[in-house]
Amino acid sequence: MNEEIEFILDTAKEAMTNAVEHLVKELRAIRAGKASPSMLANVQVDYYGSATPLSQVANINTPDARTISIQPWEKNMLQEIEKAIMIANLGFNPMNNGENIIINVPPLTEERRRDLAKQAKAEAEHAKVGVRNARKDANNEIKKVDVSDDMKKNAENDIQNLTDTFVREIDAKYTTKEKEIMTV
Repeated sequence: MNEEIEFILDTAKEAMTNAVEHLVKELRAIRAGKASPSMLANVQVDYYGSATPLSQVANINTPDARTISIQPWEKNMLQEIEKAIMIANLGFNPMNNGENIIINVPPLTEERRRDLAKQAKAEAEHAKVGVRNARKDANNEIKKVDVSDDMKKNAENDIQNLTDTFVREIDAKYTTKEKEIMTV
């Protein structure tokens, strides 16, 4: 196979892989009823003037399925962490006991579960768009390569097969997450 075409295929595969990895990261942030440290992954704390991820200023644990415990490495960070959780607007009510911050994760209502499932579906669709854009870009690049029409057709078929594989993977990840969200 032509080196240019091989490079285009590798580039497309990398872009599609990135789309799936991004989806996995986004799905991890959608809570499914069970307490998890990843629910606080996007919380940024004002740490001496710079926005710092919560995980870099405190230990985050889940002593049980409904509780998240945050123990800051510096006691004077308790108020900042509490404020950051409120600003993140995750629907949590952090409680500061002077030593650490406790968050009781409320059980999900049926309506909230449906909303989270819709959010997961939107993320999956976003990932599919990323995969299709990578396919489109690769096909446009293949048209510019100076090779036989048969080689171009084979390369386009390879890209379509790659696209189909990644779309199936996205669907599988969404289905798994939807099942997790809808399980009471």
